[in-house]
Amino acid sequence: MNVNIKRLSVDATTPTYAHSTDACFDLYAAGDVIIEPGETALVPTGLAFEIPSGYEMQIRPRSGITLKTHLRVQLGTVDSGYAGEVGVVVDNKDWNSKRYGCHMLDVTGAYVPLIGDYGWNEGFPLGTYVIRKGDRIAQAVIKPVEQATFTIVDALKETERGSGGFGSSGVGK
Repeated sequence: MNVNIKRLSVDATTPTYAHSTDACFDLYAAGDVIIEPGETALVPTGLAFEIPSGYEMQIRPRSGITLKTHLRVQLGTVDSGYAGEVGVVVDNKDWNSKRYGCHMLDVTGAYVPLIGDYGWNEGFPLGTYVIRKGDRIAQAVIKPVEQATFTIVDALKETERGSGGFGSSGVGK
């Protein structure tokens, strides 16, 4: 499948597959974004995608970022009719860092070293993350979609499960 993309920023990176067997391709940050504990930010990709009709692009987290950091990429859908810049919504779920310090973290969970006597990361709360231009921040996949039609009925078919949900099957063995 060919997907046309438009570069909206000189800092945009063309999506890539890390391996020939990967289902998802990587999306890259087109600019530096700082996310303090408890905050949410929109990370620009600098790209617009021409998704074919009948398809969607699903934005998903990268497992390494989820495992090694407090950053959480939110799931997203890019519809075929959307022609604007694709952004990635990222939360910093670290709510416990209330002290101020001299270190930021990057998308690998590593400390960002100070720059100069009064580093540019001076004065941010501990647990603040910096996403740098060019970082792989999310992954995405293009999948076919089917639109449903909805019919109002008086009753639904009975099932073994019924209306049981949210833990109704238990948590143990």
